[in-house]
Amino acid sequence: MKNAKSLWLEKWTEFEKKYPKLSKWIYQIFYFFVFSMGVTVFQYLVFTFLPGILGIGLAGTEFMWPQIPMNLFGVEFTWSLLGYNVLRDASGAVIIGGGLGYFISYEVGSFLAQCINFPLQRNITFKSHGNPVYQAAWYFIAWIVISLICNGFNNLWMPIAAAYVAPAIYNILVTFITGGVSMIIFFFVFKIIFPEGEAQEK
Repeated sequence: MKNAKSLWLEKWTEFEKKYPKLSKWIYQIFYFFVFSMGVTVFQYLVFTFLPGILGIGLAGTEFMWPQIPMNLFGVEFTWSLLGYNVLRDASGAVIIGGGLGYFISYEVGSFLAQCINFPLQRNITFKSHGNPVYQAAWYFIAWIVISLICNGFNNLWMPIAAAYVAPAIYNILVTFITGGVSMIIFFFVFKIIFPEGEAQEK
């Protein structure tokens, strides 16, 4: 009697032969999602704990560009493409979760996550054998562009969220909103920069 794994592999092989293009997309989306969710959890841990490690000094250091005053839903804040508002409690004291400390934490967590994600997606999800230096360069450029988009978007709602919820909660929101946007964009970026199969000879 066949075990469940053998039966599944047999059915999947039949499906691959019958629907090669569809099966490839299913395979890629599945592994892309699994690896992306894995690095998303990693990012959440960095976003949550690294600001505390960096300390209140960096949390209270303003680092923002450009600085555009805004008022949404009764919350006054400064919007920026790079950096985050310094967060304060009701008494005006600086709290962990904003400023230069959070910006460093966000960028470090995001960058390290991509260092983990890149080889997994390249070698397992897309099984690409293209030039790794060329692919890493384009991946890095895509990461910078996507980070700027996510930073700008996060800076619209994070100050409002910080006024009503605990840092651990909005860290979850930051992680999954950023991860969700990044995942959608990155999947199609990967389809372009990770040609499948053996590298073509010039």
